[in-house]
Amino acid sequence: MPYTMHNFDNGADLAQALADRVAASLAAAVKARGEATLAVSGGSTPKAFFEALSTRALDWGKVKVTLVDERFVPADNARSNHLLVKTHLLKAEAAQAAFAPLYRPEKTIEDAARAASSAVPGMDRPFDVAILGMGTDGHTASFFPGGDHLAAALDLNEPRRVMTMEAPGAGEARLTLSFSALHDAGLLIVHIEGPEKKAVLDKALAGSDEAEMPIRAVLERAATTPDIYWAS
Repeated sequence: MPYTMHNFDNGADLAQALADRVAASLAAAVKARGEATLAVSGGSTPKAFFEALSTRALDWGKVKVTLVDERFVPADNARSNHLLVKTHLLKAEAAQAAFAPLYRPEKTIEDAARAASSAVPGMDRPFDVAILGMGTDGHTASFFPGGDHLAAALDLNEPRRVMTMEAPGAGEARLTLSFSALHDAGLLIVHIEGPEKKAVLDKALAGSDEAEMPIRAVLERAATTPDIYWAS
């Protein structure tokens, strides 16, 4: 399966290099089309990268940012990816970026997914940049092993949309971009750190079922060759 590996001795060096790469891609999109779209993931891994990217000088007022996935919790919840992005990315130079959250205060998560599908960028054309993480169970986005809508989420014949997902390892119910909305991003990044996640990645690269390790769908079936950024 095709991919490009970028290895770093530490997370700080990775954060700076990835920030430079993403900023350059966003600037090129703004120059070419007058706007750019960026989908980012949550968790603890991207914090240093967010901080670095927030300082990069580009026309952030023409950049639209959204999330790859989100817990079905309000923006002020400590576990929300919205709060993470607001705290670590949408500041300094990046404060002028437009942000489209996945969480919507609807009565049901299904209603929130429909509302988000109509509001977030990237539903009508590929994202300029999409950055995925990976859990130690092999999930990426909210494509969890055992997820109730995993098969549909990984199906490239499904429409580009925001979906719901519940799974034993997910904790809260989730909102997630479909794989069809992510696989053809202009720049597709998988960002992982530490030996444990590298071992999980190696297992996925060696061959495993997508239902058991959903990250394999990204590595094997994405239209865009993924760039893997890993720090030891």
